[in-house]
Amino acid sequence: MTIPFHDRTLAASRELVAELPSLGYTDAWSAEVNGADGFTPLAMAAEWAPSLRLGSAIVPVSTRGPGLLAMSAATLADLAPGRFVLGIGSSSPVIVERWNAGVFAKPYARTRDTLRFLRRALAGEKVTERYETFEIKGFRLEHAPKTPPKIVLAALRPRMLHLARDEADGAITNWLSPQDVHSVRAELASETELIARLFVVVTEDAARARELGRRMLAAYLTVPVYAAFHEWLGRGEVLRPMQEAWAAGDRTGAVKAIPDEVVDDLIVHGDAATCRARIREYVANGLTTPVLSPLPGGDVPIAQAVRELAPHA
Repeated sequence: MTIPFHDRTLAASRELVAELPSLGYTDAWSAEVNGADGFTPLAMAAEWAPSLRLGSAIVPVSTRGPGLLAMSAATLADLAPGRFVLGIGSSSPVIVERWNAGVFAKPYARTRDTLRFLRRALAGEKVTERYETFEIKGFRLEHAPKTPPKIVLAALRPRMLHLARDEADGAITNWLSPQDVHSVRAELASETELIARLFVVVTEDAARARELGRRMLAAYLTVPVYAAFHEWLGRGEVLRPMQEAWAAGDRTGAVKAIPDEVVDDLIVHGDAATCRARIREYVANGLTTPVLSPLPGGDVPIAQAVRELAPHA
């Protein structure tokens, strides 16, 4: 499950987070865009639901220095020993540059270098190293975690997927259909954990779900990394009218240009039983860890959706 929930703040999420294990949920995963940061919700969940595995999906590698990222990860690993998974990724120019005044350059190399630095730092080593995208001089964690966290990478296309396969503990992907899982899984080893956030609208009103889905997809699939991902997956032509309208500044036209079948591919919607069956399709096709993100606007409040989508439902 994704925390915090879309309809409430972190402070208001305590009771529902604490309920997750009894519903059959195994994990709580944060995100970091323009809401809560990626670490605080997990720190609170470590106290509220101490049996859950906790993960970040994802923390950008270019909005914090490498040492600060190591310190934050070490703190979570201490709060939830053996239960914390650090998910990192390159993020996007909007988040890194426009919102955080950073530099979005050499995203693959920066992610690779950060992964390699974190492996050493979280193992308690003193790190002095010149990487391709930064240099570290004599960094050592004051309290290295007894159990270093697993590190997983946001990965959408073969090069980053291969880095996740070869040097990390898993891959995180996003905005894909059950059939797309086959393409992604083919780039990974069979034992590599594959994690994906699935956006879910519990409603039998398909038109309403598609309207909500189109707005989200237009915002995401026009980002260059996601546009390239869906080109690779084979949706380049069907998404071209949306891309052209967006590039021309026609946001309304871009939203309208997304076909129903694309929304139905990428947004899980229907009644709760239909949604659960759709989630099982992802798993059957090779997704190890489906991370649900129930969206507002469905037929039931999010808390009810969380309960109705649960493994024990």
